[in-house]
Amino acid sequence: MKPADSQTAVVRLRYFARLREALDCSEEELVVPAGVRTVSDLMAFLRTRGGAWAAELAAGRPVLVAVNEDMADADRPIGHGDTVAFMPPVTGG
Repeated sequence: MKPADSQTAVVRLRYFARLREALDCSEEELVVPAGVRTVSDLMAFLRTRGGAWAAELAAGRPVLVAVNEDMADADRPIGHGDTVAFMPPVTGG
């Protein structure tokens, strides 16, 4: 499904371990607004949800990110159809 506005993208977000529990969410599909182009932009957008989102994704909080199963840094671009996974640095089964 393509987004209605060519400036937005639909991405699948996945949360693991501590993040899944704190955010009470393991996976979601999200229409990201225009201007959200990188992992850093996406994390800033998610922090605007407030509460646990702001706390768990706060700057300086250790969170690893993968885009389409490849580890990604904050500058990694994201686009329509990408899967972005968030996980703490150490995860267990």
